[in-house]
Amino acid sequence: MDEKTIRLIQMEAAEALLNVGVSLPLKEIRLPFRKRPFVVRLTMRRPSMSGQIQVARTYLSMGVTSSEIEGFTKEEQMKFIADHGDKICRMIALTLGRTCFVGPLTWFVKHFVRYEFQVAAIRKFVTLMGTDPFIPIIRSAEMSNPMKLRLSQKKTGS
Repeated sequence: MDEKTIRLIQMEAAEALLNVGVSLPLKEIRLPFRKRPFVVRLTMRRPSMSGQIQVARTYLSMGVTSSEIEGFTKEEQMKFIADHGDKICRMIALTLGRTCFVGPLTWFVKHFVRYEFQVAAIRKFVTLMGTDPFIPIIRSAEMSNPMKLRLSQKKTGS
């Protein structure tokens, strides 16, 4: 397969994953008479446009790229958690529900979701989000621009 086909398949898989969602284990509850704990899970889906804008603003306000986060030492990880832990929880909360529930969801994620799940969720979701879904919208808006001359109007301009 050529590079373009591989990239197209990856983009379609990312779109499908964002539309279906990523299941996030929130809390494991040990119940009597059960071997395995009961796991409360929520699904991270693509947020609405206002949620996507808030996620993007929050991510950009941290001033760190995902490749830099992967290369952190333990001390850098601790400093990052101390500085940006609330923002990470807020970004996860924005993907779990609507923007009106962000406060309670942020609190719940901060106090009950294990750190490994938070980091994995942010890594997965940030790599999948981007401007690719908006490219067809921009193209269609460009084509329907009323100020642009149509093909039949190029000579006369009327």
